[in-house]
Amino acid sequence: MRRILIVTVLMTTLIAGEASTANQTAKAEAAENKAEVLEQKSATTGSKMPAPAPEIITKTEVQAVDPSGEEPLDDAITCLSRSIYWEAKNEGTAGMEAVASVVMNRLRHKGFPDTICGVVRQGREEGNCQFSWWCDGRPDDAEEEKHYAIAKEIARRALNRQLKDRTAGAMYFHQQKVNPDWAAEYIKTVKIGEHIFYKPHGGVAK
Repeated sequence: MRRILIVTVLMTTLIAGEASTANQTAKAEAAENKAEVLEQKSATTGSKMPAPAPEIITKTEVQAVDPSGEEPLDDAITCLSRSIYWEAKNEGTAGMEAVASVVMNRLRHKGFPDTICGVVRQGREEGNCQFSWWCDGRPDDAEEEKHYAIAKEIARRALNRQLKDRTAGAMYFHQQKVNPDWAAEYIKTVKIGEHIFYKPHGGVAK
């Protein structure tokens, strides 16, 4: 009798685990599908109006995407979340939100690629990456679960167009300890944490 009880408990646990995994997979797929729609609309219309309710990515959905921080960077949520994480994980919420805004501002501008992953990866072929973490030769997997969860939540809000742009339309930034030549070509908008943000003159950017 005891053996039957043990087997029953194990089977119930196994079934529950499989159901939970299937549920997480469904949430991740829903988030990625919504993100693709939101990404396309931002790229084609440049809209900053909040997304309609059916398109909004929920908190549980976004956290189901790339839970271990090790998935390939081939969807909007993962590419945006990793950029936020690697560029500003130690900059607090304001700094992380600012990086998200730069990516989204570029997505909405005709001078940049029309996908988030395209924006993040831009320049690698020429050896001049726009986002340094992408081609610094180091692993791109997220390492701190807490910081990565925050990055994904910020990415969710950015895609839902629920994120206030702290950068005043910036499309470029650099750490304040460096002084790149290109900075003189643009308008400084704000300093947040260790980063200084810029926007182009006359809206012309590339």
